[in-house]
Amino acid sequence: MDAGTISTFDPSSDADSFRGALGTFVTGVTIVTTDSPEGPVAIVANSFASVSLDPPLVLWSPAKASKRFEHFAGSRRFAVHVLAADQRDVCAAILGSKTAIKDVPMHLSHCGMPIIEGALASFECNLEATHDAGDHVIVVGLVKKAHHRGGPPLVFHGGKYGAFSEA
Repeated sequence: MDAGTISTFDPSSDADSFRGALGTFVTGVTIVTTDSPEGPVAIVANSFASVSLDPPLVLWSPAKASKRFEHFAGSRRFAVHVLAADQRDVCAAILGSKTAIKDVPMHLSHCGMPIIEGALASFECNLEATHDAGDHVIVVGLVKKAHHRGGPPLVFHGGKYGAFSEA
């Protein structure tokens, strides 16, 4: 579709157009990690948002159809990592395998959460609430510890990864 054309559609009957419209929103790229009986697991998520400063709450939304959903749906603790622009390879590894977290630079926090090294920010959370939301679940976390550093983020737009550049 060219830049001047507006397309109107019914999102309940045109999922491809709805996905395309959603893809016009630039998001950061996060990886959510948790511990499991199988060891550390990870999932890529662009559905991350801040919710509240007091108390400190964040949310993300895993897809119910994800093969990794079971690891996160019942988890009482998780960590959300905001990826840096130079961490595209970390994102690709996690997309390829739920256990790839074992092969990326990471360490375990004092409470055993897998923490990805080099991320721009990490939020160690306790599960606060979950809300059913169609084919996803909204997971709200109470942030118990956070870390951050400067640098350009990895971003996602229109089905492609890139980096933020100031205008």
